[in-house]
Amino acid sequence: MRAYFAGRPGRAGVLGSPPMRVLVTGAAGFIGSHVVARLLARGDAVTGLDNFDPFYDPARKRANLAGLAGLAGLAGDFRLIEGDLLDPAALDASFGTESTRPDAVIHLAALAGVRPSLAEPARYQRVNVEGTARLTEACLARGVRRIVFASSSSVYGANTKVPFAETDRVDDPVSPYAASKRAGELLLRAFVHNAELSVAALRYFTVYGPRQRPEMAIHAFTRAIDGGEPVRLHGDGSSSRDYTYVDDVVDGTVAALDRPKRGLTLYNLGGERTTRLGDLVTRIAAALGKEARVVHGPEMPGDVPITFASVERARAELGYSPKTSIDEGLARFVAWYRAEGR
Repeated sequence: MRAYFAGRPGRAGVLGSPPMRVLVTGAAGFIGSHVVARLLARGDAVTGLDNFDPFYDPARKRANLAGLAGLAGLAGDFRLIEGDLLDPAALDASFGTESTRPDAVIHLAALAGVRPSLAEPARYQRVNVEGTARLTEACLARGVRRIVFASSSSVYGANTKVPFAETDRVDDPVSPYAASKRAGELLLRAFVHNAELSVAALRYFTVYGPRQRPEMAIHAFTRAIDGGEPVRLHGDGSSSRDYTYVDDVVDGTVAALDRPKRGLTLYNLGGERTTRLGDLVTRIAAALGKEARVVHGPEMPGDVPITFASVERARAELGYSPKTSIDEGLARFVAWYRAEGR
């Protein structure tokens, strides 16, 4: 376990409010690094915990954090703990001393991906479920009562009622990853039943944008089209996803941090629109100014035909309103990819 320090304390928060101290797990990841940057920019003091898991090249994650030291020096202060969520010493270090203890936790650390979870179901449960339990225990032991938890649209399984609402049945997961995220929600519900906690569980819908993981569809398709390689689609291209630009997801995540409610509240954070897989390839090719060659293969286990978010609850309670169209978001992603994302 290693710890790194940067920046200075005592910065003013957003709109004159006092700065918060926030622990962000999974801080070096795709969404985590964007959340950390937003918090630092408004003057919060952030501790990040990340184990740089080799699910994809850890150098990419280190690059995600490369600019944060300078940002921390200008705004909030930043401390990175390099360690594992399941390691008691790393957790203890993440919570610091009594004078530096976080006011809240944003829990983004997890093993990600539907298809990889089919190969390692036990590991996914241990990291995603046991890791959430250990973190919540640590919060309770130290008097930290505010938690924002990254769940997933995968909990809806093969739901055919659209758009998906937080009140829909979610007891039919189709992958170990989805099961682990639903288990995390239920675990946190049990915690709030027995302790005074404020938990926002955010169901993210297919987040994309700069720093996206390299195996995710938009990144993989962009790489293939740009390199003149065929785009390999599983199925006939008719499946649809609610693609959500990362800045919009960060808006919702920070709003959930700032507007706590007692107990556990579920929120969908999606883009409020769907895009067919085949159309997505066409749009990426247009953003690149290149032609796409498509090769179709069989459907993959764990895939679902559609995801589509109702965000009415998040709009009413968090002021959430996704602003980035798919074409605008893809243009931003392609610009990042060409600059540094290959």
